[in-house]
Amino acid sequence: MLTLREERRVMLFKNWVLRVIFGLKKDELRGEWRKLHKKELTDLYSSPNIIRGIKSRRIKWTGMQHV
Repeated sequence: MLTLREERRVMLFKNWVLRVIFGLKKDELRGEWRKLHKKELTDLYSSPNIIRGIKSRRIKWTGMQHV
């Protein structure tokens, strides 16, 4: 089972990777470049819940999927 700390670290890593992939966004009002916010990343890339996927694979790996 993932701890809350591990879940947070996985989500931070996922958001970091998505920011690298999608790059910066130009703020139209200020004319400055900025990082994409978490909501913007979610809108650009709606993937299955990564935490749920990790937990599911760990359960299958331990052989307890029928519990």
